[in-house]
Amino acid sequence: MDIKATIRYFLLLMLVHCSLFNVRCSMVMAQEGGSVFNFLNLPVSSHSTMLGGRNISLIEDDISLGMQNPSLLTGVSDKTVGFSFMTYMQGCNTGAAAYAQQVGKRGNWGVYTQFVAYGSTKETLLTGEVVGNFKPLDLCIAGQYSHLLSEHWAGGVTAKFIYSHYGPYTSCALATDLGLNYFNDRYDLSVSIVGRNLGGQVKSFGETHDPLPMGLEIGITKSLGHIPLRISLTMVDLTRWTSDNYFTTGTEVKGGSIFINHFVLGAEYVIAGKYYIGLGYNFRRGYEMHAAGSSHATGLSFGGGVNLKRLKFGFAYAKYHVSAPTLAFTLAYNFEKDK
Repeated sequence: MDIKATIRYFLLLMLVHCSLFNVRCSMVMAQEGGSVFNFLNLPVSSHSTMLGGRNISLIEDDISLGMQNPSLLTGVSDKTVGFSFMTYMQGCNTGAAAYAQQVGKRGNWGVYTQFVAYGSTKETLLTGEVVGNFKPLDLCIAGQYSHLLSEHWAGGVTAKFIYSHYGPYTSCALATDLGLNYFNDRYDLSVSIVGRNLGGQVKSFGETHDPLPMGLEIGITKSLGHIPLRISLTMVDLTRWTSDNYFTTGTEVKGGSIFINHFVLGAEYVIAGKYYIGLGYNFRRGYEMHAAGSSHATGLSFGGGVNLKRLKFGFAYAKYHVSAPTLAFTLAYNFEKDK
């Protein structure tokens, strides 16, 4: 296998997809609020929630991390099942379930589902008359494959079917995530690039097809050799560089703020190789939550977990909405660890 040609193909494919869909998104609407299925940007892992909500470069036997970067699925043990649950807004919960299995010596395949349940909502007419109740739902069903390209390189792809149901209105879409990871255990350095949600609506809510929340991300994780501390820096929303992409109260977002709001910083301390505690800061979330009137731990997240031989558990705290804090929990079990 020509590893250099394979890596160039991955990067070219990712850049072409991002360029095409960025042009489409710009033609439809500049603001991120103009996209649909934005629940796909919510973390489905307590580990990534702890580290600021986005992490695509952390090398760990954690099946939930593979949902944000399919190339990280190569580090997940054979026959692993995982579950995640997160409280979101009041009366609204989100969760995920995943399974991964090895294919040969270099490949892993996996499946997962992600949902957001908004509880029961009254259905009314334009006159205000209540005619019943309905339960809004967002759902994503995905299949993944990752392959160890060489000693240091891994690539992965995720194919998604996305569905939303809001009373009489439904919409569905098809999308792809492409991920590439470089890991050097000698320097304990991991670098990743991911193109997310590359696709479009198959059926729209109305006559207009809205763009998906496509994004390009780059992440770096480095361990400090003399202490068990891992630092992660993730650059997100790299296709959006205008003030129209941000929630504000009418004030213009300056160039310096736009630049810094593309970063997510995280750090975790590993104890005895099994336990970890960490915290993160999401600059954009902190900026927008402050603009929305929230001053309580805006942008900050923290948590911890344990990685035992078969069982893994993690929890995290963050805030994604002014109405309520967010608690995230992840549980995973490996059926073939001894093998």
